[in-house]
Amino acid sequence: MRIIEQRLLRGPNLYAATPCLLAVVDGAGAELLPGLGARLLALLPGMPPEASARLSDCNSTADALEPVVMELQRLAGAPGTFSQSVIAPDGTARVRVACGYATEQVAVAALETARALFAALARHEDFDLVAAVDSLHDIAQRHAIGTSTGAVIAAAHKRGIPSLRLTEHANLFQLGWGSRQKRLQATITGATNNIAVSIASDKQLTKTLLDQAGCPVPAGDTVTSVAQAQRVAKRIGSVTIKPLDGNQGKGVTTAVSTPEEVERAFAFAQNYGRHVIVEEFLRGRDYRVLVTGRKVAAASWRRPPHVTGDGVSSVRALVEAENRNPARGEGHTNILTRIPLDELAADTLAKQGYTLDSVLPQGVSVDLRGNANLSTGGTAEDVTDLLPEETRDICIRAARTIGLDVAGIDIVCQDIAQPLREQRGGIIEVNAAPGIRMHQYPSRGTPRDAGDAIAEALFGQDDGRIPLVAVTGTNGKTTTTLLIEHAARSAGLRTGCTTTEGVFIDGAQIARGDCTGYRSARAVLASPEVEFAVLETARGGILKRGLAYDMCDVAVVLNVSADHLGLDGVDTIEELAKVKAVVAGRARRAVVLNAEDDHCVAMAGTLAGRVEVLYFALDAENPVLVRHLEQGGRAVYLQDNSIVLANGAKHEALLDVRSMPVTMKGAARYNIANSLAAAAALSACGFGNLEIIDGLRTFVSDWKHNPLRSNVFDVDGVTVIVDYAHNSAAYAALAETARALTPGRLVGVVAAPGDRRDDDLVDIGATCAAGFDELVVYETENRGRAAGEVARLLVQGAQVGKFEQDHLQVELDVHQAIRKGLARCEAGDVLVFGCGSSISELLEAIRPTSPDTAQRIEAEAAV
Repeated sequence: MRIIEQRLLRGPNLYAATPCLLAVVDGAGAELLPGLGARLLALLPGMPPEASARLSDCNSTADALEPVVMELQRLAGAPGTFSQSVIAPDGTARVRVACGYATEQVAVAALETARALFAALARHEDFDLVAAVDSLHDIAQRHAIGTSTGAVIAAAHKRGIPSLRLTEHANLFQLGWGSRQKRLQATITGATNNIAVSIASDKQLTKTLLDQAGCPVPAGDTVTSVAQAQRVAKRIGSVTIKPLDGNQGKGVTTAVSTPEEVERAFAFAQNYGRHVIVEEFLRGRDYRVLVTGRKVAAASWRRPPHVTGDGVSSVRALVEAENRNPARGEGHTNILTRIPLDELAADTLAKQGYTLDSVLPQGVSVDLRGNANLSTGGTAEDVTDLLPEETRDICIRAARTIGLDVAGIDIVCQDIAQPLREQRGGIIEVNAAPGIRMHQYPSRGTPRDAGDAIAEALFGQDDGRIPLVAVTGTNGKTTTTLLIEHAARSAGLRTGCTTTEGVFIDGAQIARGDCTGYRSARAVLASPEVEFAVLETARGGILKRGLAYDMCDVAVVLNVSADHLGLDGVDTIEELAKVKAVVAGRARRAVVLNAEDDHCVAMAGTLAGRVEVLYFALDAENPVLVRHLEQGGRAVYLQDNSIVLANGAKHEALLDVRSMPVTMKGAARYNIANSLAAAAALSACGFGNLEIIDGLRTFVSDWKHNPLRSNVFDVDGVTVIVDYAHNSAAYAALAETARALTPGRLVGVVAAPGDRRDDDLVDIGATCAAGFDELVVYETENRGRAAGEVARLLVQGAQVGKFEQDHLQVELDVHQAIRKGLARCEAGDVLVFGCGSSISELLEAIRPTSPDTAQRIEAEAAV
């Protein structure tokens, strides 16, 4: 099987709203193995009925890939929830296999395992599927989100709080976006005080502070030698001995009385820390109270790991049987932890008169540990409703005294339902990063959503989101994005913005290059300064990685026209529209659509009733826009050179487009359209009319603020427009604008990227021939084509448009092409330099003959 390409789509994408692994398979080269489906079903008998039906008569490895990858993920314990196979309609026989996943590393490994399995079957060789699944399971465990972290993340998602995983292994997450984000690792939050964690790690200091705060604690001292430990134990009586800074019950021995027991317990504790605490052994039950913020979220009675006899089995056999319980796993990977059969377990049994090989009478229970930590195999029963108000107050005061926002308060007493001060009990520990498995999944009693309690303590009723506007379309994305960002920043918000030029935080560029994809969007959403995000979202980013956000507040779809067709499995404008619609489909407040674009209008049908639709149009009489307003909808349109914001029957003129620098005194109709879209998006976000007007009127689209987007320069009396036009629609709009700026001639110095289809390049040539009086064709990014091939196709298109040969010239070098274009101009003419990559190309072209002009333009552009 030949996999041409594979991608991890980490956010909403063309196939699903959830992450997918996409594999592009060469269907023509896939193995045809008679009886393949039957052989696979024999190896994977647990497949769901639908997958089994698909495989029953399957002979092609390309067809079998999707169900096998999904089943392997399920067997690994990390099942995906979505899958799809799409055969390319372009006659290439390629199959695009999309497999949803819970853990991306498992999905990638499952794909490789499926390929290895198919190869073995093709060679009629044995394949160790058990070992392969074990390996996948290990990967799933290695990359799994911890139980406590997972509970908080799940609760956050229920509240609509977005999350970003910041590390691959350490379970460090960002909850929320921008300035409203919080960080989380297990139950340690960004608000957890480092000094408080240090205090909680020092059990003696914790006891001292709690005692000062009036919280009941056991008597005791810190020691560093056996002799000291024995003296303290002699003074107090029965004691508990544990490491001063231990956790998870490590090194703890309870009910120690004799000098020999003290010596053994001290040595055991020193395995986990040099300093050891010897304190009064409080008799009673072991309770854990979870404090989140300023309230008690849950309380559990923790029982030591134990087994109950059946009159036949040994203690060892009973423990081994209990450890086979699916609810038990290693460490914190499952609801419960396996019970260790070690020396401490043997000592604990000995105190009860048994050994690991003893056969317990029917119904007799024995403990395997003196403490009840879940991390050493203990169980828990919920007792939250039993806590008296006084005990709740003591626990909250204890957490606040230590300084923890999330704390596990360990209490030993006879009966948690009785006030703590009325019985001999007390707080034995205060824990930072408390595990919450016992509360989420108690062995008995009511489950408590401790994860939700932590999420509430972090966010209250807030969803942690900053306003997010996503802008997509074929042309105009960058300018529209910058218009919205500029208006928001002018209104006093700290903004984050991504465009084809870079990433900007509050107007300052922090990254350069085409930043319209997943990684750049995450950079903005992860920035703690950002209060308002505007993300240019390009076709390539959606197809290569998916969206970096689960939802946006407002989506803007400017237009859909032929560009990038034939790439990434998108061969038609209709398919391109589906890609753009991914952004529209993730809006939760409003979608801004072009009423004059049929593909945009068609998207509205899929959004009806779910979010508000706002239309924009250059034509005030556009029937779609008019009908929308008649039905009470909102829209923005152009009338008598004014931008008009309409809400049903209410129509308000905002400003004259000729007062906006971006419109070139009203000549650049495409930028008027971009401004209409920006005004609609800003209105949908709740900005007032005056804020919208101020933003649109003060935005300047020059080389410094919006490079390669209709930047205008004077070159010795010739108006030169520099623009990254690279498709037919962009060149047509640019020619229309340039024509409005001059009564003279219009000269185009044009090129196009080489990864466009032949027909598209021919069409660009024809469009340029129709729009310009003179053409000079050059080459820029050939992207795999031979030198001269792109120019040949552009010229072919120009000739199809019956462009006169005398007005058409080919010069592959960009600098020479600009010079020849300028040579064809007279003062008052306009030259359009299209598809350029930098102003330096213009500067280097004119510097030899007009050094002063080059110096002036360089200063204007602040290059």
